[in-house]
Amino acid sequence: MTDLPTSGMLEALFPYAASTGTMTVRVSVNYMPEQSSPADKRWFWAYHVRIENHGDTPVQLISRHWIIEDGDQVVAEVKGDGVVGDMPVIAPGASHDYVSGCPLDTPTGTMQGSYQMIDADGQGFEVAIPLFDLEAPRA
Repeated sequence: MTDLPTSGMLEALFPYAASTGTMTVRVSVNYMPEQSSPADKRWFWAYHVRIENHGDTPVQLISRHWIIEDGDQVVAEVKGDGVVGDMPVIAPGASHDYVSGCPLDTPTGTMQGSYQMIDADGQGFEVAIPLFDLEAPRA
């Protein structure tokens, strides 16, 4: 968990962003050629997510829901508890960062989704994850 930066660098580092209420989710994505094998129809991306709490009370991330669409318009949904084995509590004015990955059978696709959170009063709410592109460089 880190304090929120005050500079305008976040937009450059995280080109995809969505805000829901006092929460902002930012994403950057990188194609991973060393983990990809186009000859075997396998392309792989790493994505870095930053979840920022701009509110006055702590929130906890309980679960995630991803919608992943490959270049052939095949859609997969992934639901699960927390993120990368963690259900972080994000303090007011702080953020939580994690990195994960996504393999596809096509050189392009998209991801988007939502996080299910609870506030300090135990009330649940949903936070949008922005739509972001998965694009392998053209050969």
